Amino acid sequence: MATAANSVPHPTLISVDPFVPADQQKGLHNRWHPDIPPVATVKPGETFKIECVDWTGAQIGNNDCEKTSLDYSSRTAAYSTRITLVGSDDVKNVDLTKVHNLSGPIAVEGAEPGDCLVVDILDIKPFDKMPWGYTGIFELENGGGLFAREFNSKAAKAIWDLNGVYATSRHIPGVRFAGVTHPGLIGTAPSAELLATWNKRESELVAAHADAVPPVAFLPEPKGAHVGQDLDQELRDKIAREGARTIPGREHGGNCDIKNLSRGSRCYFPVFIKGANLSVGDLHFSQGDGEMSFCGAIEMAGIVTFSTSIIKGGVEKFALKQPIFLPSPVDPMYSQKLVFEGLGVDIHGDGKQYDMDATVAYKQAALNAIAYLMKLGYTREQAYLLLSAAPVESHVGAIVDSPNACVTLAIPTGIFEHDILPQPDGLVKRDFGQCAIRSDGVV
Repeated sequence: MATAANSVPHPTLISVDPFVPADQQKGLHNRWHPDIPPVATVKPGETFKIECVDWTGAQIGNNDCEKTSLDYSSRTAAYSTRITLVGSDDVKNVDLTKVHNLSGPIAVEGAEPGDCLVVDILDIKPFDKMPWGYTGIFELENGGGLFAREFNSKAAKAIWDLNGVYATSRHIPGVRFAGVTHPGLIGTAPSAELLATWNKRESELVAAHADAVPPVAFLPEPKGAHVGQDLDQELRDKIAREGARTIPGREHGGNCDIKNLSRGSRCYFPVFIKGANLSVGDLHFSQGDGEMSFCGAIEMAGIVTFSTSIIKGGVEKFALKQPIFLPSPVDPMYSQKLVFEGLGVDIHGDGKQYDMDATVAYKQAALNAIAYLMKLGYTREQAYLLLSAAPVESHVGAIVDSPNACVTLAIPTGIFEHDILPQPDGLVKRDFGQCAIRSDGVV
């Protein structure tokens, strides 16, 4: 007979409400700083759960101006209704000084500077009460994205319904895929010395590109800073003044948006301060390699289950300048992929030749894929969002043959409910409507 006495649940160390603004909740912070105290402490080997809000802290809604339905009966049927244009003003007006909202820090007993913190990501799932997520294209002047300048980006978004392992969207019809859930952002706290290094080098970068739009880096900003703990005001002001923004990844991990860091992964993080002070957030239901639209994953709020251990002196033992990890043993099975090639030449722009530039090559592969998807009937915005959110794979094909780096981008054909392969008679173009755009209709 089952007994409660022998069934001890894993404790939830941080609880949040995904529908309440992050700056009104405890156990959250949106700056990196060594002086942020841990909200809980765990022993090595202990399994525990952490609840997380979405990265914006409840600024983005599952909203439509008008509801419509979509009717199709088979993988090849024509779509008989149209998607109503809906508002993405919440994306347009998002306050980026308040992101990312991380749960933590969590201290691990016995962790010391120079050690390696081993983190097992045992599970990640959305809240039962919030079975949806979103993908967004951000404004050129407020966030940007990979093609912010090329597209003069205007706000758009897709809402995704999360049903078990699958995601579908009323804003990008004809697509269904299994998610690769992962934390977009996870890392240990920096030391005071490392924090100063980050702020110095990023300040120098901004000074060298002072007029860049979008900015080349996001420097410390007291406005919007949040530490959901009862702190002395002097300490709170110091954290707000000095704390590193959570937008980029750095030596400690942070916002690296690696989609294969999924449930079942094991991560090895360098430890910079006593206790390591692990924080996590920016949970994703799915993402393509590159997360190209800035808010390019299926962003969600949810629950992460962790276990940790420590390898003493691991930084020296493993030459651990940045985290390393073992990918998840659980991955969607999409064997057939349509692969687009990109070279280090701005073929879609002014034709400029670059010298072994993998970023340019990735962009060209993505633009080739977007152009192809538009031939199938998707709008540019829908294609941009889809490539950001779906389990798209990108690889460096070659980075040795001067002057052209070669990067590939592969779209699983099995995520579509219709045939997308090249045919002798050309591609069948359908009308898939449009994703959520601004209330003024500008795209």
